Amino acid sequence: MKNQSFNVILIFGLIAVGVGLSAFTVNERELAIKLRVGQVVASNYEPGLHWKIPVYETVQKFPSRILKIDDAPQEVFTLDRQNMTVDFFVQWRIVDAVKFYTSTGGSQQEAVARLREIIRNSVVTEFGKRSTREAISVQRVELMRDMLALAIPTAEGLGAELVDFRVKQVEFVARVRESVYEQMRAERAQLATETRAQGQEAAELIRSTADKNRTVILANANRESQIIRGQGDARSAEIYANAYNKDAEFYAFYRSIDAYKNSIGNPGDLLVLDPNNEFFRYLNQSGGKR
Repeated sequence: MKNQSFNVILIFGLIAVGVGLSAFTVNERELAIKLRVGQVVASNYEPGLHWKIPVYETVQKFPSRILKIDDAPQEVFTLDRQNMTVDFFVQWRIVDAVKFYTSTGGSQQEAVARLREIIRNSVVTEFGKRSTREAISVQRVELMRDMLALAIPTAEGLGAELVDFRVKQVEFVARVRESVYEQMRAERAQLATETRAQGQEAAELIRSTADKNRTVILANANRESQIIRGQGDARSAEIYANAYNKDAEFYAFYRSIDAYKNSIGNPGDLLVLDPNNEFFRYLNQSGGKR
C-alpha cells in the first residue's frame, strides 16, 4: 500500500516536473523565440502560456521596452575643421527577435556595442558635412534627424529600431574653444561696425533729404510771398490811383497829413527845411486862412 502511494506521488511529481519544463510564459514586455538545437523554430509569441519540448527545445527572451544608450561624448571635426565634442544619447528597442538573435547571438551587450559604433559613425559623418555655425545653430533638429536617418538602416539589420536620437550638448575642445570664441567676437564686431556704418549712411541720407526739402519749401514759400506781396502792392497802387483820379487835391492833402503825422511830434524829431518848402504847403495855407 505504501509502495502504491509512493508510486502515485512519484508519477504526479514527474508529471509536474515535465509540465514545468514544458511550459513557459511570455508577458507583454517581452519578445520570445523557441530554439531547437540552436535553430529558431518559432517566434512572435503572444503574451500568455506556451509549450516546448523539455531539453530538446529552449526559449530565449528579450525585452521589448525602450532601451537607452548614453555614451561618452564623441570627438568630431566639422566641415571647417573645427574640433568639437558631442554629447548624445539614443533610445532603441528590439523589434525582430529572430534577426536580433541571429545577428548578435542574443547578446544585448553585443547589440549595444554595435549600435554605439553605428551612432558614432553617423555623428562623425553628419557633423563633418556641416560648418561649425550650422552645427551649433538652429539646424540642430535637422542634424539629429539626418543622423538618425543614416543609422536606421544599419540598426534594422540587427533587428533593432532606433526610436530617438538627441544631442545633449556640443562643445568646442578646450584647446580651440578660446580661438573660436575670439573669431566669433571678431565677426560680431565686424557686423556691428557694418551696421553702424549703414545706420550713419541712412542718417546722412535722411538729413540731406530733409535739408533739400527744407530749401525747396522755403524757396516756394518765398516765391509765394513775393507773388502775394507784388499782388498786394499792385492792388494798393491801383487803389491809390483810383483815389487820386477821383479827387487829386484831397488825395494830396491826405498824403501830406499822413506825412506830418509820421514825421512830426515824436520825441527827438528834428527837421531842417525851408519854411516855403512844398512839404509845408498845407500848413502854410492853413496859417494864411487863419
